[in-house]
Amino acid sequence: MKFKEALKELREKTKKRNFDQTLDLILNLKSFDIKKDAVGIVVSLPNTYKKVKVCAFLESSIKSDVLERVISKNEIDKFDLKEMKKMSKEMDFFIANAKLMPLVAKKFGKVLGAIGKMPDPKIGGVVSQESTEAIQNAVNKLKNIVKTRTKEKSIKLAVGKESKTDEELIQNLERVFKDIVEKLPKKELNVKNVMLKFTMGPAIQVKK
Repeated sequence: MKFKEALKELREKTKKRNFDQTLDLILNLKSFDIKKDAVGIVVSLPNTYKKVKVCAFLESSIKSDVLERVISKNEIDKFDLKEMKKMSKEMDFFIANAKLMPLVAKKFGKVLGAIGKMPDPKIGGVVSQESTEAIQNAVNKLKNIVKTRTKEKSIKLAVGKESKTDEELIQNLERVFKDIVEKLPKKELNVKNVMLKFTMGPAIQVKK
């Protein structure tokens, strides 16, 4: 895909705003059955572009600058589902000490699982120790994660900010496109067309 050319055209046609616009990659699909072929997409970007709010379920009430909230083992039982539903909307990710995963799943599995926010070992959301370094590493991994699930015949993912260099954005675009196509049942044959768009700008089609 000719992302370089499309990104150049998009920058030329997008009016500058007083905020850092988000770049979206949009894949419109064909020969794709939403009910039968729906897939979950999780991509780790080469270049991070966002801040994330992370809540941690830990045995202790450790202090960490990279965590928005810590829920200690003793606090878990005090949390009711209403409180957790509210918090689940405020947080981007949840991480947990591996030892607490059974307790977290039992108490909050229905709430967090339903919206895809259960601590996930596959993306670094489960830690084996509660050191500052381990928590920092977990949060750093999550900063690069973008994910979605196909709900219609179009996949849209934010891959960066307008302020990022073209090289950084192209690296992210290529990674996301490759990973999405790999998940589709018929690979590139499921792709009708590919578009790029900044938040307040026009959509530009990417040529093959």
